Amino acid sequence: QVQLVESGGGSVQPGGSLRLSCSASGSIFAIYAMGWYRQAPGKQRELVTTITSGGSTTYADSVKGRFTISRDNAKNTVYLQMNSLQPEDTAVYYCQTQAISTRTYKRNDYWGQGTQVTVSS
Repeated sequence: QVQLVESGGGSVQPGGSLRLSCSASGSIFAIYAMGWYRQAPGKQRELVTTITSGGSTTYADSVKGRFTISRDNAKNTVYLQMNSLQPEDTAVYYCQTQAISTRTYKRNDYWGQGTQVTVSS
């Protein structure tokens, strides 16, 4: 199947920056859009940002102008640069992609294990 491994989470003070990475590996035939979701304690998981294989992006209003998503198709890796972080950005961040594995040749959603981002003074 397809595995997603995230890295780069941590703790930062308000106004600080973090960069998350997510690499896809395994039996990959094709990877389509990649994105980041987040889930804060007691809240539903929400979409933060997406990027297509062609580089088109979308952002939640709450992160526009502060977060930037990018990807390296050759490395099957997506990045999330987070600037001007605020306490309300505190959440577990999940990487997600739609991909086709060489085992099933079916398009499925895949998720990473999540990485904690904490913004606190």
